[in-house]
Amino acid sequence: MAPQTLKTSDLARALGVHVNTIRLYEAWGFLPPVPRGANGYRRYGAVHLEHARLVHLALRWPYLDDQPRQVELVKAAAGGDLGTAMELAYAHLGHVRVERTMAEAALEFLDRWASGRLIDRPRPGVSISAAARHLRVSVDQLRGWERSGLIAVPRDPATGYRVYGSAEFGRLRVIRTLLQAGYSLMAILRMLLRVDAGDTADLRAALDTPRPDEESHAYVAADRWLSTLVELEDRAQAAIRQISLLIDLAHARAASEAPQPSS
Repeated sequence: MAPQTLKTSDLARALGVHVNTIRLYEAWGFLPPVPRGANGYRRYGAVHLEHARLVHLALRWPYLDDQPRQVELVKAAAGGDLGTAMELAYAHLGHVRVERTMAEAALEFLDRWASGRLIDRPRPGVSISAAARHLRVSVDQLRGWERSGLIAVPRDPATGYRVYGSAEFGRLRVIRTLLQAGYSLMAILRMLLRVDAGDTADLRAALDTPRPDEESHAYVAADRWLSTLVELEDRAQAAIRQISLLIDLAHARAASEAPQPSS
């Protein structure tokens, strides 16, 4: 039986993308070489479709900061080096899981603060420069967080200077921890507005669920960071399964092409 021949539109339809996306996959070296018929048209096979599925899993948005490794992964697979592709896929899965662990740990820190358990011992108020040194951030960062509405810092009535006390230090630690874990300023602001309104129930959902009035803003993955990481972990595992399928196809093809013993 002759192998099935697929058109560019067939691959595009299967992945739910534009035909130009499939052509770019080929131009960028993300697919194995594509033969052409006498009429010059591309003649994709079933294996090209499975490679395109891998590219769609590995490279579509949202993605983490290891995207160059994902590009290397799909190029290795297209070149037939499926062992390297599998190694890179597991490295990416590990990276996603580290990010997710950090995000979960930041949420536990948030829960501790929101429940009223003391984070910083009572201390006299200090200046913005002293607060920045203690928290190991810059003065500009502290001012930026205040401009963004994340914190309102009281001022000395005599001098007008900002005064940072225990309450401010606790809140700033939460802001810094969440930012370092990948949450966006918008997500943190959304959560803190709820805290300031006296509602500390399910702050995780507040961090992960944009409000209707945020729809006008450009959506970024960090606005729903935990959900994004769950999605990325699912995709990383799906990519590993896809590479396993490509390995099985390669073994089957090699077996079919092997010389048959003479009777």
